[in-house]
Amino acid sequence: QVQLAESGGGLVQPGGSLTLSCTAFGSTFRLYAMGWYRQSPGKQRELVAAIASGKGDSTYYVDSVKGRFTISRDNAQNTVYLQLNSLKPEDTAVYLCNAGGLYRDNYYYSSDYWGQGTQVTVSS
Repeated sequence: QVQLAESGGGLVQPGGSLTLSCTAFGSTFRLYAMGWYRQSPGKQRELVAAIASGKGDSTYYVDSVKGRFTISRDNAQNTVYLQLNSLKPEDTAVYLCNAGGLYRDNYYYSSDYWGQGTQVTVSS
């Protein structure tokens, strides 16, 4: 079992930056692969970025965010981060983290463990 808490969302101008955090409680975080998803009204959740468990973790990014977003983890703090740079209006969504899914062949398949989400709004 795991509980996840995201933070760091907000309103930002196009081209701006945000750092999202997801902290896990009641789990063996260091053993979990982690993913960041985003969801807009009427759309399925989209995998944005993922990171495998362990040191030297492999990472995945959806093509639309490559070069702009960076996923990282700090196992000592039970936290995964998503650094969002060069933000665009189309990045506007609720961002959710997911813990303990399957990271395989440069992709991530979600588990049933989700955070509550944090809103990112990019507006000019």
